[in-house]
Amino acid sequence: ESMTTEINSKGVSAGLIVLLVVVGVVLTFIIGNTVLYIYAQKSAPPRKKKPVSKKKMKREKLKQGVSAPGE
Repeated sequence: ESMTTEINSKGVSAGLIVLLVVVGVVLTFIIGNTVLYIYAQKSAPPRKKKPVSKKKMKREKLKQGVSAPGE
């Protein structure tokens, strides 16, 4: 009982301190990730699409019902 009154008399309970620290760490993590993500979006060049092979192009056109060139 004397332990709890000691903690309460300090003004800020231990639980509140732990809660604040946890919330602070989580917020820092989220904000940091957001900043890094935005920075990466601005600085990184857009990814190039892989070149489509002629075989695949033929197959796609046949699927669509359009005759492929050279047939």
